[in-house]
Amino acid sequence: MSNPYRDEAHQRMREVALDAAAEEVLARGWRGLQMRTVATRTGVSRQTLYKTFGDKHGLSQALVLRHAHQLLEQVGAAMAEEDTLRERWTAAVRTTLAAAEGDPLVKAVLLSDSSAEFLPLITSRGAPVLDLARGGLTALVRHHHPELDPDRVATAADAATRLTLSHLVLPQQPIDRTAADVAEMATRYLEVGSTA
Repeated sequence: MSNPYRDEAHQRMREVALDAAAEEVLARGWRGLQMRTVATRTGVSRQTLYKTFGDKHGLSQALVLRHAHQLLEQVGAAMAEEDTLRERWTAAVRTTLAAAEGDPLVKAVLLSDSSAEFLPLITSRGAPVLDLARGGLTALVRHHHPELDPDRVATAADAATRLTLSHLVLPQQPIDRTAADVAEMATRYLEVGSTA
């Protein structure tokens, strides 16, 4: 049986640990992230930290996922300010890339000397992040455009998410151009589906 007070205390401890982990990564890089240090800064035993996150990889993944949740909230707010489907896709991609470009934690993932270890958290082993982003984007588009076919929205969101992550890892053109291109692809795909 769940104890709401214990659950709330555990969630608070988890958030404090993730805050400490983020500060450690920014100060010392991913190589400098140590479970022992995070446990000490959080005020819990290493055993408690390992029980909560599993290991350093689990802690890192939880940190990246929390970051992705926060970014998804920004995307939702940006999309709500627009009026058309194309504008909403554009806002979603632009917000994601612009936020990531100015985010020290994302830069630590992409540019650190241990990126070979942690870059997979958003690429080859990034299924949790991809699932969160794809599901969140699908829900946002369907909220604003309930008339669209749900399966096609999910397909467009999947493609848009993968393209955006690709540009995040290897940017090759200005953010506005990328956002416009991805929005064009997603909008055309959904417009064709709505007239079929």
